[in-house]
Amino acid sequence: MVGKFNAKNWENSSLFLSHPHFWLALIMVASILLVLVRPWKIPEAYWVAAGVVLMLLFRLEPLSGVAHAAAKGTDVYLFLIGMMLLSELSAKHGVFDWLSSAAVRHAGGSTSQLFLLVYAAGTLVTIFMSNDATAVVFTPAILAAVRKARIEPLPYLFVCAFIANAASFVLPISNPANLVVFHKEMPALGEWLLRFGLPALLSILTTFFVLRWIFRRNLRELITVQIAENHFLHDHGKSMLAGLAATAAVLLIASALNWDLGLPTCLTALAVTLLVSAISRSNPLPLFS
Repeated sequence: MVGKFNAKNWENSSLFLSHPHFWLALIMVASILLVLVRPWKIPEAYWVAAGVVLMLLFRLEPLSGVAHAAAKGTDVYLFLIGMMLLSELSAKHGVFDWLSSAAVRHAGGSTSQLFLLVYAAGTLVTIFMSNDATAVVFTPAILAAVRKARIEPLPYLFVCAFIANAASFVLPISNPANLVVFHKEMPALGEWLLRFGLPALLSILTTFFVLRWIFRRNLRELITVQIAENHFLHDHGKSMLAGLAATAAVLLIASALNWDLGLPTCLTALAVTLLVSAISRSNPLPLFS
């Protein structure tokens, strides 16, 4: 009986190990771990791509299935390309540096006031430029500004991290994941606001008060080092701000008309990039690298 039991277990184990789903799961888990660990400082995209290549090589997924899955994300890819292009262009022309420095200067020496200003700025960036822009571009600018002011940066980094989530359902464009989740069933702007407007507002307010309470001791500190007013917004930066406003208007109209948001985002971003680059007489090609 023991021999038969062991033989049966061995047979079941062999069947389990030979099942395609087991190897698919193994490759997926390994890819995620490598993305998190980033051995040899290899960019995350290469580990994900390697996982896809292994699936194809071992015929765990047909090429047609992979192509179909990739094609389904076209709207999200276009949206991300447009938003990241605008974020990089804004960073290049000092929009985020100006915004973060202005928050420190207008805080009046109060870390509590600065906390509120950073939270408000992060909310606006998340709503109109997506939470990726808040995480990738706005956060480093805030960190640089608070370090210059020589105050504890942790409360403001937490603000950037949490508001990127708390405000990510205010508009469909506030989070690329919204495009993934709803895909072809994305509600029009009016219906979206009816569904998510109040929950998003409660999320933003609740997050603010919880973080404000957690960091209440840090926010008793005074800002004694003022940032010099040399972080003014030059003409190119003002053009970039106008471009961002135009992009937000285009996307709100597209959302109200229940259009897919990827293509309008990408085309508007390309138009703004070419226009601002022409005004500033700069080469836009490095932005695409």
